[in-house]
Amino acid sequence: MAIRESREVVIEARADEILEVMLDLESLPQWSPAHLTSEILERDELGRPVRSRATVKTPVGVNDDAVIALSYHPDGYSWTLVSSTYQRSQDARYTLIPEGDSTRVRFEVTVDPMMPMPGFLLRRAAKGVLETATDGLRARVLEVVGKAK
Repeated sequence: MAIRESREVVIEARADEILEVMLDLESLPQWSPAHLTSEILERDELGRPVRSRATVKTPVGVNDDAVIALSYHPDGYSWTLVSSTYQRSQDARYTLIPEGDSTRVRFEVTVDPMMPMPGFLLRRAAKGVLETATDGLRARVLEVVGKAK
C-alpha cells in the first residue's frame, strides 16, 4: 500500500544555501537519524549528485539499502527509487520558494513498501521522514549557514 505525504517549512536562508545543504548527501548520517550511510555514486557535469546509495533504518527494525536517481528543476529537485531491498517505489520532490530573506520548502514523498505494514507503522514512518525532511533540514541549514556567516 503506497502512502503519499507532504509538509512545508520556512527556513531562514536563501534557496541556494538550502540546496547546497540538501545536496551534501554524504553528510545525511550526521543529521538524519534514519540514514546509517549515504554515498554519491554519480555526478552530472555541474558536480551535482545524480545517483546515490543509502542504508536507511526502517520503522520495523530492518535496514533498507536503496539507490536513487536525482533530477533537477528550476525550483528544486526530485528523486526516484532505482533499487531497494524493501520498497517497490519511492518518489520525492523538494520545491524551494523564496520569501524575502527566507525560503519556503515543500517536501512531497510517495513510498510503496514491499512488505505489508500496519497503518500505524506506515504513519510513524511517514511522520519520521517528514520531520527529518523539513525540521531536520531546517536545523541543519541553520547550523551550516550560521557557521558560514
